[in-house]
Amino acid sequence: MMRRFSLSQRLTLLFILLLMLCATVACAVQLYSSMQYGNAMVQRLSGGLAQQIVQREPILDAQGRVDRSVLKPLFDRLMTFNPSVELYVVSSDGELLADAAPPGHIQRQKIDISPLQTFLSGAAMPVYGDDPRSQSQKVFSVTPLRQDGELKGYLYIILQGEESNALAEMAWHKALWSTVLWSLLWVALFGLLAGLLIWYWVTRPVKRLTMDVAGLEQDSITAIKQLAAQQPETTVSDEVAVLRNTFIELARKIAGQWDQLADSDRQRREFIANISHDLRTPLTSLLGYLETLSLKSATLTPQETQQYLATALRQGHKVRHLSQQLFELARLEHGSIKPQLERFAIGELIQDVAQKFDLTIETRQLHLQVDMPHPLPLINADVSMIERVVTNLLDNAVRHSPQGALSG
Repeated sequence: MMRRFSLSQRLTLLFILLLMLCATVACAVQLYSSMQYGNAMVQRLSGGLAQQIVQREPILDAQGRVDRSVLKPLFDRLMTFNPSVELYVVSSDGELLADAAPPGHIQRQKIDISPLQTFLSGAAMPVYGDDPRSQSQKVFSVTPLRQDGELKGYLYIILQGEESNALAEMAWHKALWSTVLWSLLWVALFGLLAGLLIWYWVTRPVKRLTMDVAGLEQDSITAIKQLAAQQPETTVSDEVAVLRNTFIELARKIAGQWDQLADSDRQRREFIANISHDLRTPLTSLLGYLETLSLKSATLTPQETQQYLATALRQGHKVRHLSQQLFELARLEHGSIKPQLERFAIGELIQDVAQKFDLTIETRQLHLQVDMPHPLPLINADVSMIERVVTNLLDNAVRHSPQGALSG
């Protein structure tokens, strides 16, 4: 199974790879620049060599042809003093006319004369020309061979021949490995420093965010509220700060929804308590009337019996209505209770509520007198809610009034 790297490890590894790439490119550019500079210096120092040779040695005979009797000792002397150079005589169109190369070393018999003309025109150095002994190009020195003003060819000197290439290649490999090793050392050093900086500057806010949201994994509302209580950063400097602010806003929304649920649960409990209280009052009244009918059935007139039965029946309807409200509680848990508004006479409602307390008031030897202006206007409200309010008020008044006291 492949090991997963942490964020800081991935960033450090990426930075090291970028440093290695940059170091490689820098090494290549440096080596190329050094080679260009070295070739330019060689060509500047030895660029006039061909002209000096022509001024001292007659390369052409009286007929304008290459004098090989002069070339042989010339090649030998020059190779003795400077073995890195290679001399060639080429025609005006680039054909090799004479050379001092060992048999089998010449790989092309014709060179491009455009670089020669570029060099003679005074172009910026280094200028590279074809090497007859290889397929590459090298710095050179050249001078035209003229007789009676007519161009017969060129004395073409490769300034860095085969022996020079062998020595340069050895030095190149040595310099290359030295540069690579030093570059890797610096890359490792900078990579370590970069890793420490990344660990501090990048992982520190990430760890802070991790600590802030650690409690969310435990489904702890306390941790959520603690996170919601934190202040978001006003100056957002990076993506981690944006993510932290987002978590804080999310925690605030969750905390707000939790408070709403807690408030809804509190309202539900209060509603159940109120319904239970409302059920107790009509049940008490219903049982009172039924007990009276049971105990005094022989002494009650038919009219009183009918009145008690009617009152008991109304209280039974109240109990059924409140029971239906309890069954509707599940439907009301996910939202506030919406009142069913309708127009009704508040005076009649108060008289009906007061009437269901007649037996209780008579038993406790209390006196209830309802004084209302007449006529009362119709009101627009929920009948059941208003009835519950009035019933609770009268029930509390009857229960807390001492026996024989006057309540009005």
